[in-house]
Amino acid sequence: MPDAGRGCAGQGAGPGAMGWRIRRLGATPLWAGAGAGQWRQSGRLERHVGAGGLMRLTEALLQHARTLRFEDLSAEAIAATKVFVMDSAAVGLSGSGPQVPLTQTVRRSAASYGSGNAARVWVTGEALPAASAAMVNGYQIHSQEFDCVHMPAVVHPLAVIQSALIAAAEQRANVDGVPVDGKALITALNVAVDVATLIGISGRVAMRFFRPSMCGALGAAAGIAHLHGADEELLRRTLGLTYSHLSGTMQAHVEGSPTLALQVALNSRAALSCWELARNGFPAPREMLEGPFGYLPLIEGEFDVGPSLQKLAAREAQILTVSHKVFPTGGAAHAAQDMLMELRQQHGLKLDNVASIELQAPPLVRRLVGRSYQPAMETSYARLCLPFLLGTVLLDGKVGLSAYAPDKLADAQLAAFANQVSLVPNDCDDPNALVPQSMTITLRDGSTTALTTPRVPSMPATVLP
Repeated sequence: MPDAGRGCAGQGAGPGAMGWRIRRLGATPLWAGAGAGQWRQSGRLERHVGAGGLMRLTEALLQHARTLRFEDLSAEAIAATKVFVMDSAAVGLSGSGPQVPLTQTVRRSAASYGSGNAARVWVTGEALPAASAAMVNGYQIHSQEFDCVHMPAVVHPLAVIQSALIAAAEQRANVDGVPVDGKALITALNVAVDVATLIGISGRVAMRFFRPSMCGALGAAAGIAHLHGADEELLRRTLGLTYSHLSGTMQAHVEGSPTLALQVALNSRAALSCWELARNGFPAPREMLEGPFGYLPLIEGEFDVGPSLQKLAAREAQILTVSHKVFPTGGAAHAAQDMLMELRQQHGLKLDNVASIELQAPPLVRRLVGRSYQPAMETSYARLCLPFLLGTVLLDGKVGLSAYAPDKLADAQLAAFANQVSLVPNDCDDPNALVPQSMTITLRDGSTTALTTPRVPSMPATVLP
């Protein structure tokens, strides 16, 4: 989840409303119109490319996606790509199992859309059209909240990207007769991750739309186009069509609905469907990011592309800032789980000797995982229910995939303890920050213990055992 590595100080600064966008933070509105060539970045007026000044994010990403080569990637970026591809494949294989029964529903539905032999569903091996295979595999990757995450962007990059690009590579070999080698796939994956995350980090307000699915699809579209050697015009058309097909809101997250993972799956399918339309010549909106109703002003609302442009200029591979998920839960719950695990080990805490837990946290944490325990809750809801997760840590020592077994979800002890967990505001009001967080535990004998953390355990520097 977002900005975990930077803490609260400075997070989300500089709303950077651009073009015709009216800033909601009190600055003088700027109207530039569709072709006036003016935009606002971090509060200062600039001229976009074509008017004698700074390049816009749209053109910068198009250039990057078109020109990146395997030889441009560092050894560290190549190694990280391989690690996270294997990580995503592993959670995708796990997502095909009986612990995720809705995978069968997604698989049956995808098969009903039509037959084909372009790509295969992971584990079952059934052949499907590429877009349908990507849909199933994307669902399998994200269905357990265990796939890797780019914290600053609030994007699970490889859920959409890997499922779509693997299917695209299979289609290129099986249908087009052009095999894709490992170097080409690694390069395309890096293009996709860069595009998805650099769009994602530009947002400056709390999410209303589900960024992992939307930014993931835009990244996947760029990666697919790169894989096929698309020129800039075809690449722009692919992105424009994909933008027109984006879907996914935070309503599924609020409700803890399994539709959250389906939003990833649908956008995996969308990226491949739109690529086919683009390469067959269908026209598309050109200003998909920074136009009056482009992604940034419409979906994000408040944004600042300055940091993304700087990272592109410095050729920073964003795969190096992707993190493993250390727990199969919402990322906003990770810091609290980690603190409680440490306190449990230090003080011998157990479910029956803890009277209450108070977590002081930024607004994003309270919004995403500060939900009440519900009887007969879905597994997808439980993964985002911090009171349940903290009770599980006290009971079992950690939260693993076994935490969502039916008997655990119905555990009377966990249900009773959930009422003793409270989340309250701290001094951080950044809408995109996950840290700092502080935890205060009151024991049944009246004593207390506390811990504060400035970091989230799911960070790029964290190496899983």
